[in-house]
Amino acid sequence: MDNKKLWDSVLVEMELTLSKPNFNTWFKDTYVLKQEDGAVFVGVPNTFVQDWLSNKFHNVILKSLRNLSQTVLSLHYVISKEDLKIKQQVIPQNIQINKELPIQDFYINKEDNLNPRYTFETFIVGPFNEFAYAASQAIIKKPGIVYNPLFVYGGTGHGKTHLIQAVGNYIKSNSAKKVFYTTSEKFAQEFINALQLNKPNFFKEKYRKYDVLIMDDIQFFSGKMKVQEELFHLFNHLFDNNKQIIFSSDKHPSLINDLEERLKSRFSAGMTVDIPAPDNESRAAIIRTKTSTHPYPISKEIVDYLAYSVTGNIRELEGVINSILCQSQMKERELTLSEVKNFVKNNSKPKKLISTKEVVKTVAEFYNIEEQLIYDKTRKKEIIKPRQIIMYILREDFNISYPAIGEKLGGRDHTTVMHSCEKIKNDIKMDEILTQEINQLRSIFV
Repeated sequence: MDNKKLWDSVLVEMELTLSKPNFNTWFKDTYVLKQEDGAVFVGVPNTFVQDWLSNKFHNVILKSLRNLSQTVLSLHYVISKEDLKIKQQVIPQNIQINKELPIQDFYINKEDNLNPRYTFETFIVGPFNEFAYAASQAIIKKPGIVYNPLFVYGGTGHGKTHLIQAVGNYIKSNSAKKVFYTTSEKFAQEFINALQLNKPNFFKEKYRKYDVLIMDDIQFFSGKMKVQEELFHLFNHLFDNNKQIIFSSDKHPSLINDLEERLKSRFSAGMTVDIPAPDNESRAAIIRTKTSTHPYPISKEIVDYLAYSVTGNIRELEGVINSILCQSQMKERELTLSEVKNFVKNNSKPKKLISTKEVVKTVAEFYNIEEQLIYDKTRKKEIIKPRQIIMYILREDFNISYPAIGEKLGGRDHTTVMHSCEKIKNDIKMDEILTQEINQLRSIFV
């Protein structure tokens, strides 16, 4: 594969996993200088990018290169300018290919599709995900016996894939069980290909041989009835033989549209756990962990500020952290709180603007009631709950005043709104189903 095509393919993969500012910071003006004896030399614009790619992205880039070309053995970064000829580059003479980590440490094994980076050691546990983590720990002790299936759901960037693959990597490393990870989209495509090639039995045999099957993004099966039927039969076979099944989705199985009831029933038969957005305490723990080894540590004051201000998913938080560390290394000092505030203000993704009417429409559809009933004076129980949830979300997530909420929802008194918000706030402490419903609604508004 030629240099440009090879590096363009790597950049596409990196862009899919990084925020736009993060991607532009580290990968702009990079390119493959040359390939020689299994070594790939990447040109970078300065020493800072050279160090950062080497320390933070090296394993990921090398793995991507090896997936594209099995002849790649090592990866090196060379400070270069686009207009210089390759022969003018100073290629380090002390490169030792043997110093690179073994290929298997970077490869996503084609036999099981597991990413070796997703382990329990690198999974940060906090109040927001400790229940899901506890369920995963129970599973690795008795696969196929405890919590089968395990269904993990939550918004994008909350750590679902990391957790379910960590289960797979642990079982793979500590037993002789056959583990396989796939996405629902890949599973569906394989099934369609098998039908077109008239090899349905080959497909069935492949998936029925595994001791642990991990399937990501189950919501993709919505409306795909033929694939759902195949999954139903596969599920029954694995379950009846005490094989561990793990699923993930962006929503609770009962809320996936156009999904057969018999599948919803089986998905919910074991343990269903939610990974919501990280709370302040967990975001602070993530920040401390990600910055602990940096030469310019972040003060507690800044950690607390970032944990409170950067409320997106974990990937977005990591992007902000990386950019701040980049700034501190360029300045060769710790940033001040004022500098961090300015950076966050100028670089954070703006919050999605949503009107009260959109919130009402979404909640009404969620609970399958007429939108107009939210504004009416009716005291029917099936209307009161959604109306109170709307008030709670408008207050907690969009910081709208009590009087303004009351005015927008049919001219209600602000004390009524206050009472409704307090009721929901207290109920979610006791009612797990209500908590799940509100988390699902919040994920729609992110």
